[in-house]
Amino acid sequence: MAASSAQAGLTSSITTVSGIFDSMEYGPNPEAANSAQAWLESHKRSLGHFIDNQWVKPTGRATYTTKSPANGEVLATTIQGEDEDVELAVGAASKAYTSWSQLPGHVRARHLYSVARHVQKHQRLISVMESLDNGKPIRETRDADIPLVVRHFYHHAGWAELMDTEMSGWKSVGVVGAIVPWNFPLMLLTWKVCPALAMGNTVVLKPATFTRLSALLFAQICAEAGLPPGVFNVVTGNGAFGSKLAGHPGIDKVAFTGSTEVGQLLRKATAGTGKKLSLELGGKSPFIVFDSADLDAAVEGMVDAIWFNQGEVCSAGSRLLIQETVKDKMLQKLRDRILSLRLGDSLDKSIDVGAVVDPSQRATVERYVEEARAEGAEIIQNVECVPANGCFYPPTIINNVQTSSKVVMEEIFGPVVVILPFRTAKEAVALGNNSNYGLAASVWTENVSLGLEVALSMKAGSVWVNGHNMFDAASGFGGYRQSGYGRDGGKEGLYEYVMPTWAEKARPTPAEVNYKTFGSYVPASVSTAIPSRNEITVDGQNMPRVDRTYKVYYGGAQKRPDGQYSRQILSPAGEVIALVGDGNRKDMRNAVEAAHKAAPGWGKRAAHNRAQIVYYMAENLELRRSEVASDLCRMTGQSMEDALREVDLSVQRLFYWGAYADKYGGSVQETQLYGATVKIHEPIGVIGIACPDVCPLLAFVSLFAPAVIRGNAVVVVPSEKYPTVALDFYQVFDTSDLPGGVVNIITGNRDHLTKTLAEHQDIQSMWYFGSAEGSKFVEWSSATNLKRTWVSYGKDRDWTDKSQGQGEEFLYHVTQVKNIWIPMGDIFAN
Repeated sequence: MAASSAQAGLTSSITTVSGIFDSMEYGPNPEAANSAQAWLESHKRSLGHFIDNQWVKPTGRATYTTKSPANGEVLATTIQGEDEDVELAVGAASKAYTSWSQLPGHVRARHLYSVARHVQKHQRLISVMESLDNGKPIRETRDADIPLVVRHFYHHAGWAELMDTEMSGWKSVGVVGAIVPWNFPLMLLTWKVCPALAMGNTVVLKPATFTRLSALLFAQICAEAGLPPGVFNVVTGNGAFGSKLAGHPGIDKVAFTGSTEVGQLLRKATAGTGKKLSLELGGKSPFIVFDSADLDAAVEGMVDAIWFNQGEVCSAGSRLLIQETVKDKMLQKLRDRILSLRLGDSLDKSIDVGAVVDPSQRATVERYVEEARAEGAEIIQNVECVPANGCFYPPTIINNVQTSSKVVMEEIFGPVVVILPFRTAKEAVALGNNSNYGLAASVWTENVSLGLEVALSMKAGSVWVNGHNMFDAASGFGGYRQSGYGRDGGKEGLYEYVMPTWAEKARPTPAEVNYKTFGSYVPASVSTAIPSRNEITVDGQNMPRVDRTYKVYYGGAQKRPDGQYSRQILSPAGEVIALVGDGNRKDMRNAVEAAHKAAPGWGKRAAHNRAQIVYYMAENLELRRSEVASDLCRMTGQSMEDALREVDLSVQRLFYWGAYADKYGGSVQETQLYGATVKIHEPIGVIGIACPDVCPLLAFVSLFAPAVIRGNAVVVVPSEKYPTVALDFYQVFDTSDLPGGVVNIITGNRDHLTKTLAEHQDIQSMWYFGSAEGSKFVEWSSATNLKRTWVSYGKDRDWTDKSQGQGEEFLYHVTQVKNIWIPMGDIFAN
C-alpha cells in the first residue's frame, strides 16, 4: 500500500508542469505520414523516370527497393535506368533547351518563382517524404532542408530576372547533367537546378540510389507549377548509370556532389570532351575551439556540426581542435551532452539524431571507429540511446589519436568526431589545414581579431565564426583542394552554368591519348646551322657578336637548364635566330618550389603594391617597345606595324590588370544571417600556364598578369615556337621590383613541360592552350589532386579582342571564393 502511494506520487509529479521541467522527460511526438504514404499509393508504390513532364516506365527494367532507414519499412520500388532512358531524357532536355534558353529572363524568373510557391504549398508532404526516405529527423527536413529549397528558388528567380545586366557577357551552356548524393537529396538537387535553370540551361538529374523519392516528387511538383516539358527531368539508376549520364555527348555540363573518389572518376571520364564540370566533394572540416570561446555555446555548436543529419554532412565538423588549456573541460561538457541526445524514428519531432541512411554506411562508420579503438584511441559513446531496431549508430567521440590516424585524415561520414589538442593559434591553423580537403571550417572565440585572422588563414570555401553548418542561397558553398571546385549558391555559383557569349560549345574530335607516353621527353635536335646576325663590325673589324644566352628563369634568377640542352628557335624562313634552354622535369620542380616560396608573401602584399608593380611592368615594357617589336618580327614574320600593335596591346593589358589588383577583393553577401557574410576572392595558389604560339607576347601577358595581380604565383611555359619575347620579359620583371618566384619561365617542349605541371601534386591549377590531345591529358591528369583546369581543346582565341583576351572569365579562373560567416547578437536578438 505504501509502495503504491509512492508510485502514484511520482506519476503525479511528472504530469505537472514543474514535474516535467524537473525530469525533462520527452514523450513520442510523431509526425503523420499519411500524405506521403498516400502519394506513394497513388503510384502503386512503383515509380518510373520523370521525363518531359511525364512518368515513363519502360518495360524490362530492373528495380530498386527503397526502405525507410529508421524501421526498414518498404516505401516503393524505382527503375534501374539503362542507356535508352538517358537518351530519351537528354533528347527531351535538348529539345526544351532551344526554347527555354531564348526566353526573356523575366519569364524564366516567373517559372522559378512559381516552383518556389508550389514547393511551399507541399512543404509538409516533402518534409515527411525526405525523412522517410533518408532517415533524418523531421525537424531538420521541416525547419532546415525544405525552407532552404524554397529560398534557393526565390533567390535564383531574381538572378534570372537580372541576368541581362548582372551577367552580361555570359550565356547558358546547354544541357546540364546533375548527379547528387543521398545525404541531402532535395536540397542539393536544388543547389544544381536553380542556377542552371536561371541561366537558361535545361537539366537531367540522377538522384542517389538510396534516396530517389523526393526528387521524383519534386519533378511532379515542377510540372504542376507549369515548368515547360523537358526543362527538368529525373532518371533513376545505380552509380554506373550516373556515369552514363555524364558521358552522354548531349550533356554540356556535369554538376556533381558526392565523394572525392567518384569526383575523380568523373574528371577522368569527361576529360577532353569540352564539358564543363563542377565538383562539390568530401570534407574533413576542423572545428577550432580557443580558450577564449564560450564553451557552452561551442558544445551546442558541435552538436550542430557533427550530429546534425547523423554526421552525414560533407561540411561536418568532424575534427574537433581544442586549445590545451580548456581541453579537459570541453571534453567533459561533450561527454555530458551526448548523454542527453535522443535517437529514434525520423518522424518523431522530439528526437535529435536519426538513422544512418543504409546498413552498408553504418558498417563503414563502425569499421572506422573499431580501427581507432584497436589503435588505442579512447572511444566515448552513448550506446544506451540507440533504438533496438533500425539503422542507427550512437553519437561518438574519439580521443587520444595521432594527427596521422586514419580517423583524423579520412572522411567517416557518420556521427563521429575526433579530438586533437593545440597550444597556439599558429598550431591550430597548421592542424586545421593539415588535410587533403578544404570544404569548411569553424572558429570559436570571443576575440574578434583572432577569429577573423584564423578564418582568413583557413584553406576552406566556407568558414563560420562561432557557428557551423549555416547555409544560404546568397552565399556560395564549395571547396578547395580535394573538396572539389565550383560553387553552389550566390553569384559565384552562376558562373558554373554559363560560358562567354563569344564562345561556341567546345566539341573537340575525340582524341586518343596514351597517358603514359604523352609528352615524353626527347631533347631537341641541334643542327650545325649558324644563327643569323652572328657577326658585328666594330672599327672595320668583323667579329662575333657577344653571345646572348637565353636561360630558364625561376626564383627571380636566370638558371641554366638542368639537362643542359638547348633548342633552336627558327624564323619563318628557317633561319636559326636563337637558342633557348630546353627545360625538363627537374627545371619544373625547381620552378614550382620557387613559386611556393614566393606565393604566401605575394598573396599577403597590399593589393595596391601589386598594382604598382604591374604598372611598372607596363612602363618598362614600353621603354623596350621597338626592341621587343623587332624580336617579334624576326620570330613570327609579321610586319613591324603588327608587332608594334602587339606590344602596345600588351602594355594596355598590363594596365588593365593592374587596375583590377585592388578592385576584386570580394563583397558582403546578403544572406539571412543576422550578421555579415563576407565573400573573399582568394588566390588559388600556384598556377601552371602553357601558352599558345599565336600572339606570343600578348597571350603571355594576358595569362600571367591576371594571375599575379590577384596574389597567385605562376610557372609559365611560353610559346614553344616563339619564346624569346617571354624570356626577355625577365628584364622587365627585374626592373619592376617583382619578387623572385612570383613568375617563373621554363622554355622547351610544351607538352613535355605540361605533363610535369599537370601531374605535379603541388600545382593548384593548370591552364593549357595547345592541342586537343594536350587538353584531354591535362584534364585527365588533374583528377589525382583535383586541380582546377582551363584548356583550349585545340582552338585558338583572338587575343587582340578584349572580350576574348581579358575580362571576367580570367578573374573567375584566378580566384576561388571563401565565405566567412560572422554572426551578431550581443546587443539585439534577431
